[in-house]
Amino acid sequence: MVNVTLTLNGEKTACTVLPDEKLLDTLRRLGRTDVKKGCGEGTCGSCSVLLNGRLVASCIVFTAAADGGEILTAAGLGTADNPHPIQSSFVKAGAVQCGFCTPGMVLAAKALLDVVPEPDVQQIKLALDGNLCRCTGYVKIIDAVQSAARTLAGKDEVPHA
Repeated sequence: MVNVTLTLNGEKTACTVLPDEKLLDTLRRLGRTDVKKGCGEGTCGSCSVLLNGRLVASCIVFTAAADGGEILTAAGLGTADNPHPIQSSFVKAGAVQCGFCTPGMVLAAKALLDVVPEPDVQQIKLALDGNLCRCTGYVKIIDAVQSAARTLAGKDEVPHA
């Protein structure tokens, strides 16, 4: 067993894990149901989290390797009463559908917008490339990211869901 300390959505969390335990499994054990289990191979994006500001597939990262790291899940971005502009944009654009891929999409959008505040459509498509959605066809998701970019750049009001 390995003792690890993580900062999860702003809160220090200590836990004991198996040496080969994946971060996804640890997060689910800690009650983070917004991190979804999809492919288990790092190709679908449903388990995406930000680890030290970088988008990672938590299903292929060992928890022990994340020791001391800062982890942000979609639930750590905002609340139902005070959603992050990216979350609001997804709701307003109708980009949530069944919701399974939404947390990973939202975090992929955040990772992009943290680095490229005003991305073009190609940059958005590239940033979302590792995330699969079976419901929306991606158009509404791209619209949501564009709207969030405008809002975060101060060019639009924050969309209200």
